[in-house]
Amino acid sequence: MRLTAEHLRPVTFVVFDFDGVFTDNRVLVDQDGKEAVFCSRADGLGLQALRRLGLGSLVLSTETNPVVSARAAKLGIECVQGLGDTKWAALRQILADRDLATDQVAYVGNDINDVDCLRNVGVSICVADAYPAALVVARYVTERSGGLGAVREVCDLLVEAHEGSPA
Repeated sequence: MRLTAEHLRPVTFVVFDFDGVFTDNRVLVDQDGKEAVFCSRADGLGLQALRRLGLGSLVLSTETNPVVSARAAKLGIECVQGLGDTKWAALRQILADRDLATDQVAYVGNDINDVDCLRNVGVSICVADAYPAALVVARYVTERSGGLGAVREVCDLLVEAHEGSPA
């Protein structure tokens, strides 16, 4: 389904999973156990455009991993991680703390640990290469895969809905 401006105009806050959304879901592990991931450089400009419009954004990750924190810091996006299986509970609390209704929120995920969040927000989005159980609950599926411009695609759609032209 193609998201229209009508679907996206109520969105004021975007929550992104990290692994498989910002990344291509691969991990490179060196002999010392340090991890590295592949991300798209285009995501940064998309996130800047969201900030310019006053739209909030957040990375929500079940894992605790320095690579997640480092990438989020570089992109200037808030990051909450180390949630285990409590992703929806954590998101619900974040929304309550910020006085946000679920219909103001878009969630971008890719796997089964995102399903509860996808089911409970106003706009549920999966990346093109998402796990089938997540895809079936998504309102929209990006054309691009995780780590290959899916985050930028979502940002561009939101910018277009809010101001009429892509980032």
